[in-house]
Amino acid sequence: QAPDSFPPLRNEAAVHVLRGRMKGIQGHCNSCYMDAALFSLFSCTSVLDSMLFKPFPLCDRNVQSILRDEIVNPLRKTGFVRARSVMHLREQLTEKGQCSSFTNAEKDPEEFLNLIMHQILGIEPLLKLQSGGQKEQDCYCYQIFMDKQEDLVVPDVQQLVEHSFLSSDLKLVEIPSCFIIQMPRFGKEYKMFSKIIPSLELDITDLLLDSPRECCVCGDIATLECS
Repeated sequence: QAPDSFPPLRNEAAVHVLRGRMKGIQGHCNSCYMDAALFSLFSCTSVLDSMLFKPFPLCDRNVQSILRDEIVNPLRKTGFVRARSVMHLREQLTEKGQCSSFTNAEKDPEEFLNLIMHQILGIEPLLKLQSGGQKEQDCYCYQIFMDKQEDLVVPDVQQLVEHSFLSSDLKLVEIPSCFIIQMPRFGKEYKMFSKIIPSLELDITDLLLDSPRECCVCGDIATLECS
């Protein structure tokens, strides 16, 4: 365990600490969904570090300390987290979430995020979405759903998010403080895309509800949107 706090890894430091054998979060007993989510949320960004420190109203301090001291700090300090540490977290999630399969079965990352953010830490939803003028929906992450696009062979995240929002008639009600996006996946037998290129920046201008935008014809403020 690492009792001190360590900042997220950046640039050359991230490459130095995270590259090579025995790096990352050790997998065990269908833990890949949780390993990948935890690595993405904490290894190189501090945007969700409030999960590690802030005393939320419903916060379970035991789960928070396991997450901080046994997973995030070792990952940032040495670049490696033992499977035993993740299993310790999974055991606590099983106890708190009243779901016995958290220690042995593969779950959807969204199920894990909803449990730890909402039920255990009591964090407010990160996203507000609206579909076709209907009631707002609150959520913690957005999973990309889309039909197969023949023109998208090796897409980037920007393209996938825009296609998914368009096909679902979705808009962001406000700029999110954190935008967690789950890539499309279909298990071991079928993958919609063999590779997805990470977009280092995400332009959400066209995804925002009632956001002032430029007309692509005349350059003035647009009054109509053509899908």
